[in-house]
Amino acid sequence: MTFDPAELGRSKSDLANRLRALRKRAGRTQVWLAQRCHISQTKLSNIETGRITPGAVDVDLILGALDAPPEVVADVAALARLAHTEWQGKRASRRRGLEKRQAELSGLEAEAKEFRYFLPAMVTGLLATPEYIRASLAHSPVDVSKTVAGKLQRQAILYDEAKRFTFLLTEQAVKWAVVPRLAMAVQFDRLVSMSRLPHVRIGIIPSGTAVGRGPMNTFTLYDRRLATVETFTGRIVFQDSRDITEHLEVFGMYERHALFNDEARALLEEWATAYRS
Repeated sequence: MTFDPAELGRSKSDLANRLRALRKRAGRTQVWLAQRCHISQTKLSNIETGRITPGAVDVDLILGALDAPPEVVADVAALARLAHTEWQGKRASRRRGLEKRQAELSGLEAEAKEFRYFLPAMVTGLLATPEYIRASLAHSPVDVSKTVAGKLQRQAILYDEAKRFTFLLTEQAVKWAVVPRLAMAVQFDRLVSMSRLPHVRIGIIPSGTAVGRGPMNTFTLYDRRLATVETFTGRIVFQDSRDITEHLEVFGMYERHALFNDEARALLEEWATAYRS
């Protein structure tokens, strides 16, 4: 099944309809199927009406109980994966208002305990100086002052010692010239400062590091339950366990090539000195 953002809005209802149709075609009742799958009849009813999106395990149990043929299993499994994927277009986000988007991110950050950020292109707002944030919004149709204030307010989460943060940045991302050289040096200093927090890890992947897999895109992992992938036109939100696992594996691979602690700080301080000279 190919990815089409337009399909994401329909995938949950399509999955519900498909599972219900398969049960009826097999001549089974909800009570019978629920018992075979060791789930409640209420849960099965909610799955078939689209009120609950079933996970991979639930889908496998249902398809197994109904003796679905391999081609049906593959098709429905792909549909289930799509049902756990959400497309958030930037145009729609702007129409809803950036304040709402900032509130959504704050809510997501408040719930999660462990954060992993892969940043191959530029520094994330959580680690950015006010000048860097302001400059990065130059081409966005938003209230810049209000947006900068909102992003700076969200940075307070970095001081919550109950949470753990790992940021992986390529050298290109660190040096991407969003602001003039002196302001970039201040941005390097900011990264050094934040890396000294005991629950914040900032890893740098220097240019020239031999890594077999290219950095395709920016992504963020919230615990082990959700991943967001950034594109030019929006973001994709993955909640399927298989997608989360794959992103964790990719993150781990890049993490093994990164420099942390004193090694990372030495690089950042060297670059800051060079940019000031």
